Amino acid sequence: MPAVFEQLPGIEVPVGEIKQSLARLWHDATHGGDAVPAPNEVRAMQMNFVLHFGFATTPPEALSEFDTIKAFAQRYPCRVVVLCPLNEDNAGVEMRAKVYGECFLGKSKSDTRCVEFVMLCYPMASRQFLENQVSICLSTDLPLYYWAHRFSDSGRLADYQFMLQHAKRVIFDTALVPADAMTYPWPKPKAIRDLVHSRLLPVRQLLGQFLSGFPPDKLVAGLQQVRLYHRAKYAPEARVLWAWLRNRLCACGAADDIDGVIKPSEAVGIDDFAVEFRYDSANYFKWRAAIGKNHAEFAADLGNGRVDLTTAMHLLDPPAALAEAVFF
Repeated sequence: MPAVFEQLPGIEVPVGEIKQSLARLWHDATHGGDAVPAPNEVRAMQMNFVLHFGFATTPPEALSEFDTIKAFAQRYPCRVVVLCPLNEDNAGVEMRAKVYGECFLGKSKSDTRCVEFVMLCYPMASRQFLENQVSICLSTDLPLYYWAHRFSDSGRLADYQFMLQHAKRVIFDTALVPADAMTYPWPKPKAIRDLVHSRLLPVRQLLGQFLSGFPPDKLVAGLQQVRLYHRAKYAPEARVLWAWLRNRLCACGAADDIDGVIKPSEAVGIDDFAVEFRYDSANYFKWRAAIGKNHAEFAADLGNGRVDLTTAMHLLDPPAALAEAVFF
């Protein structure tokens, strides 16, 4: 994790001077001719964000998520506190801090949007002081959002009660965290959001729109099995997509114990995803999608003639998926 902290951009400053250092950062940028608001102008912030890196986070991953937050901030200005914990091998190391700021100009000077970063690198021995330091760094009276990236133990993450209790949303990616992350007894379970589910928004929308063209009773009458095939790299998405399909079909009247099969496949024609509804009659529904090619095909006959559709289909990019997790 020291490597993560070192790789992140910013100016290292004393931990006790973070607020003053942020003010100097904008002052120096203004006088240097950079495109930022003048010191006496308001840099409106909409939210606070805490991005918490787990021990397994690599420097390239950290930089990628840093860029995701920056892109997100072009639409939703925010102050971000980035937490870089050190493992027990770094006992005796003091907490370190960096500050970084960037503004993005819109159609006019008044449309300037800014993001402020405070990076904190801390040994576990300083863990008891972390919440106080984070609270000092946050903008007051703004909602807090907490993104935990690649943590390896739900129990250890649960120790960060300040973030878990105060955050309006707690965000993680179930492709990167322990299997129990979605079932762990978090203090505010309704605040939990999964980036895998968010990435699937366009897929869920197009599947839902196509299936909504059939009466609900027709979708589930005689339905015996749902089979979902996927490329191995999309296993987390397949798991979440099956849960969504199951919920939607149950809402249409299918039995709670509907037979579902999820299978990794490299078969020709499966592409990245494929779904098949099997009925006790000649009825059928089939969908296949090549996410990398932005292409999907639907075919169905539920007793009133064949219906086919070819359309574009993709997963949300990281900034858009983050926005989906934050606001919905």
